[in-house]
This record gives sequence, C-alpha cells and structure tokens, in this order.
Amino acid sequence: MNSETFGSLIKNLRSNKNLTLREVAFEIGIDTSTLGKIEKDNRKASKEIIFKLADFFDIKYSSLIIALKSDIVAYQVLEDDENAIEILKMAENKINYSKKSKKK
Repeated sequence: MNSETFGSLIKNLRSNKNLTLREVAFEIGIDTSTLGKIEKDNRKASKEIIFKLADFFDIKYSSLIIALKSDIVAYQVLEDDENAIEILKMAENKINYSKKSKKK
C-alpha cells in the first residue's frame, strides 16, 4: 500500500526518469509552475492533467485518480483526527451498503 501523496508520487515518477519540471510540463502542455504546485500538493490536478501524466509516465489513470482522491479523503478526515479511523470505517460500510443496494 502506498502512502505517498499525489504530488510526491508525480515528483518521484519524474525524478526516477531524471526529468526536470520544465521537461515534463512542456511534454504535457502545462506551465512549469503549475506542475511544481501539483508536486508540492499546493494544487489539485485536473482530470485532463491526470490523463496526460498517466500517458506520459505510462501508468494507469486509475492509479493516479486513486492517489489524488485518497489525498482528498485523508485531508478531509484529518480535520477530525480524533475520530479519523472510525469515520473511515463508517464510510467503508456505507459504500459497501450502497453497492449492495444498487445490485438489487
């Protein structure tokens, strides 16, 4: 299980290929500063950017969406860190219930 943030995941993918921010930003058609903010988790990537990053790094789009959305959920839940685990367990139960209800 991966616990790195979306931004650090993108930064590590870029660094592992020895590419600069400028090179990757140019290839996917965004500003260098935008990519830098995404890597620092100061800006969320749009679906369009995520598709481009997935294609560029030859990684599944779903892997990047999971990384991004798990960040969103984690940060939201951490606002009430005293109950974070219980909140996540309840959310999981609700998701499972919703899936079962839709099958009927």
